[in-house]
Amino acid sequence: MDSHLIGMITIPLFTGAIGYATNWSGIWMLFYPVHFRGWRLPGLAPLAQLLPRKIQQVPGIMQGGIGWQGIIPSRAAKMGSIAVDKGIAKLGTPSEFYGRLDPEAIAEHILLASREDIREVVDRIMEREHPQLWRDLPPAVREGVHQRVQAQLPRIVKDMTDDIGHNIDHLMDVKLMVIRHLEAHPELMNRIFLEMGRRELRFIINFGFFFGLIQGIPLVFIVEAIPQWWVLPIGGVIIGYLTNWVALWMIFEPTSPRKIGPFKLQGLFIRRQPEVADVYAKIIADDVVTLSHMGDELMHGRKSDRTRRLIENRLRPSVDRALGPARPLVRVAVGTREYDAIRDGVATEAVEYAITPMKDEEFGRAQSSQVRELIGERMQEMPPDEFADMLRSAMKEDEWLLLLHGAVLGFAAGLLHLALFGV
Repeated sequence: MDSHLIGMITIPLFTGAIGYATNWSGIWMLFYPVHFRGWRLPGLAPLAQLLPRKIQQVPGIMQGGIGWQGIIPSRAAKMGSIAVDKGIAKLGTPSEFYGRLDPEAIAEHILLASREDIREVVDRIMEREHPQLWRDLPPAVREGVHQRVQAQLPRIVKDMTDDIGHNIDHLMDVKLMVIRHLEAHPELMNRIFLEMGRRELRFIINFGFFFGLIQGIPLVFIVEAIPQWWVLPIGGVIIGYLTNWVALWMIFEPTSPRKIGPFKLQGLFIRRQPEVADVYAKIIADDVVTLSHMGDELMHGRKSDRTRRLIENRLRPSVDRALGPARPLVRVAVGTREYDAIRDGVATEAVEYAITPMKDEEFGRAQSSQVRELIGERMQEMPPDEFADMLRSAMKEDEWLLLLHGAVLGFAAGLLHLALFGV
């Protein structure tokens, strides 16, 4: 065989290799590296503000860096926002999630964890606000105060968890909670997609070879008909672009089953909606919308002042009840202002102890199964188009990067074939 014939025969093999490499590297670019890898260039960050919006979307550019970060982890905050708007907000409200977490079990857990802490809080605040009075009180009276506080705890904790449950929609910003957590842990977004679609992604990579091989056959005849050096690189551009486009289309489209002859077409992710929903629900329930993160959001989130105020209002009357018959005497002895300071101090400091047990990771994991069940049920009930939109919308505007990558890779492969075979 002469070199020209060998060159013609190898074109489909090269285009198959383009398809495989395009899909493999395109999927790699979706997920890795998890954190930005590259170089910071002085002066690039302010200059990036003037660049076209498409260029600004390249990971690292707006931070003044040249390099790469996986599209999915680089968009963790944005994907968190869309995950709430398109998915979590439709799957359940904060009150529904909290209700599934078994508030009675939460109250019992807080009660067990806070008994000794509350005793310490009372001692510390009394020593700080009015040490002489506290020391002068007979031990039996001090112990009586502690016993009354302990006796009230079940009622206080039950009322407090009920208050949180009734008002949680106004106490929590689920969107910010999810965004902050996914931004801090971008690898979670990778887990969601990789665990949901590992099988489909492997199929897409292998499909790339056969699809590229098939496209290479007509390219042989085009090269023969138009014997110009630029035909093969341009053909590589088209093949690389089409291979990535078809791969993305196959993952998400069509959203509803379509019959073409004996074949039924539906997006690879979408056709496994029940299974994908279970995987998504597990990750969200175990790692994102958890009791621990809800407790942290209640105490340190954007609306945490409302939570603290609600709990303090619930705790203040307990100080009056704890003193029992001695309350009027104590109020006179220390003065109204001092007494109110003691009462407010107990309420304020006890807030942290009241919510801290919610951040117990082990207890939270035991509670997550109910949230997982709720999310799984709601996702399975979602119409296929909404389900597809939830999974795809966060990365859709960045798909051009993958298509461009396929085109560039195809162009380079065409030039390489020219260099090796002269055709």
